[in-house]
Amino acid sequence: MQILTLGINHHTAPVEVREQVAFSPETIQPALHHLRDHLSSVSKSTLPEATILSTCNRTELYCAANDENQVVASDGLKNLTIDWLARSKGLDHSDLAPHVYVLPQSQAVRHAFRVACGLDSMVVGETQILGQMKDAVRSADEAGSLGTYLNQLFQKTFQVAKEVRGTTEIGAHSISMAAAAVRLAERIFESVSQQKVLFIGAGEMISLCATHFAARHPQLVAVANRTLERGQELADELAEQGLKTESFRLADLPQRLHEFDIVVSCTASSLPIIGLGMVESAIRARRHRPMVMVDLAVPRDIEPEIARLNDIYLYTVDDLGEIVQSGSDLRKAAIGQAEAIIETRVAHFMHWLETRGTVPLIQDLRQRGDHLKDFELERARRLLARGEDPALVLDQLAQGLTNKFLHGSLHALQHAQGEEREALMKILPQLFRANPSDK
Repeated sequence: MQILTLGINHHTAPVEVREQVAFSPETIQPALHHLRDHLSSVSKSTLPEATILSTCNRTELYCAANDENQVVASDGLKNLTIDWLARSKGLDHSDLAPHVYVLPQSQAVRHAFRVACGLDSMVVGETQILGQMKDAVRSADEAGSLGTYLNQLFQKTFQVAKEVRGTTEIGAHSISMAAAAVRLAERIFESVSQQKVLFIGAGEMISLCATHFAARHPQLVAVANRTLERGQELADELAEQGLKTESFRLADLPQRLHEFDIVVSCTASSLPIIGLGMVESAIRARRHRPMVMVDLAVPRDIEPEIARLNDIYLYTVDDLGEIVQSGSDLRKAAIGQAEAIIETRVAHFMHWLETRGTVPLIQDLRQRGDHLKDFELERARRLLARGEDPALVLDQLAQGLTNKFLHGSLHALQHAQGEEREALMKILPQLFRANPSDK
């Protein structure tokens, strides 16, 4: 069995590339069906296992395929997967390939463990990625693409993440993306308490950001969302902290944008929801007072051209990444402990994977042994039924089983030559060595 991870993340590509290969939650399962159909149609073998993890910082494909699958040989699976990803996103293979990392076998296992523990995140030690991985596994399971090997990989992954977070302080000194957004705003405005803040979207990331901004007690907090009910729910939660809040529909954003000094956006939209023209109108209405815009979405919610406007300070997830890297010295000890745990668990998983490879052989040997046993027993029963001496029948039964048991090995040894014969002479004594408990 071959395991492969292929992906693109914040280490290998900027946000403008990552957003082109991102998958929205509702497209994950159809994409898994297409990927598996694509690989199996070329390999003419059983459907490979597959899982897609897509977040603002990464898009990764986890695959597992049988050794008999000729696609696995050499770089076949790698190239086929890159081709599929490029075509599914309307990109050229050559444009995408420089940003893609491909990790086979133990490297893929190690990577999954590190991702779940937050060691490969922009915010080292963050916990959100673990929930995102669990969502990805759930989607793969519902799509029928989570087989024995990937299921075992991810179950071990979640166990390792729990162990690392429970025995190290990997997240103790992390600066979250939400806290970084506040710091960026404070670079422009002396005090957030004097500003009006708008949150676009009402998901987990926006909720986290809203909590951090709420601690600064801004003058007003508003939530714009496609569904007014969810936006109002978040606004009500913030109001409980003594803040002045309101909510409105996203459709009203063009008429309301100019009212806010700080805008934080993170939606699941596949296209920008804030365009250049909308912001230019807002700036005129604000009489060119500065506006901070933080785009946490991938694909981006805010058109990148807006950054060229003199009165706009636009930041993306990559900009926030520069801030969250601070304090890395404080995390080095915890990271070292986490890496040590991961290396041990990788070795354990690879041992399991290797033993799984012997299962078909073991099953075949047992079937052959049962066949020989049944054959000799049936002959012994016939002899007993004819009245033959039981002692003689038992002796013949034992001799027949012994002959058949040794036949294959002795035949191979007698006909082997050179290195093959030397190898058999070394291994056969080990195979037929008496059990130490035997008397």
